Amino acid sequence: MQDEVKQEYLRRLSYIEGHLKGIHRMVEEDKYCVQVLRQTLAVRKAIQKLEAMMLEGHLRDCVPAGMREGREDQVVGELLELYTLAER
Repeated sequence: MQDEVKQEYLRRLSYIEGHLKGIHRMVEEDKYCVQVLRQTLAVRKAIQKLEAMMLEGHLRDCVPAGMREGREDQVVGELLELYTLAER
């Protein structure tokens, strides 16, 4: 993984972590449910964005490398596993 890509992932994870702490605090303070739900939606969208970025990087870099190295079955198996998990 390239360092700049890794730093972007870590930056996004820090954002998500901070948001989750904020949600925790909101629940502790008995904030209005709709306000809390708006924040949980924001976290979910942020996680989806991170996942999309990671998947794109994997498809652009790791998958072709795995194919070149002769690990086609492993690479395809991992992608099928991810797809199956996403569909649950």
